Parts: sequence; C-alpha cells; structure tokens
Amino acid sequence: MDTADVERLIEDDIENAEATVTRPRGVEDDHLAAVVVAPAFEDESVLDQHERVYDALGDHMTTDIHALELTTYTPEEYAAEE
Repeated sequence: MDTADVERLIEDDIENAEATVTRPRGVEDDHLAAVVVAPAFEDESVLDQHERVYDALGDHMTTDIHALELTTYTPEEYAAEE
C-alpha cells in the first residue's frame, strides 16, 4: 500500500489530523511508520489514540499493511517535541 494512501485514510477519518507515513525499512518492505498529530487526541490515552488510527485504516491493517510503527501526538505535544 502506498504511503500517501495510508496518510489519506488517516486524515480523512480523524478530523484535522496530519499524518506522515514512511517506510523505515526501505521501499520494498511492507512495514510502515506513521506520525499522526490531531486535536482529536486531546484527553485520550495513547491506547485510544492508536485505536483511532487503526480504526481509520480498517481492513487494510490485516490485508495491506504488515506492521505499523505508530506515534501519536496532540498538536501541543508535537510542538513541544520540535
């Protein structure tokens, strides 16, 4: 699955989300890494944030994506990381 398609699925499902998806192990590998920043993550546990991303990806998590290394932030948390 193309990284741009994964970004689109996440951003379309989670309001005001900004997703950056890469292939950390190289172009031919089906492992992906995603950084997702969204105001919707406010007051949610990390587990709930990750579940929202997995829900956005739906069946693609079992058919097209072998593994996803996921990091989620609220906009404030992301700004503090920079």
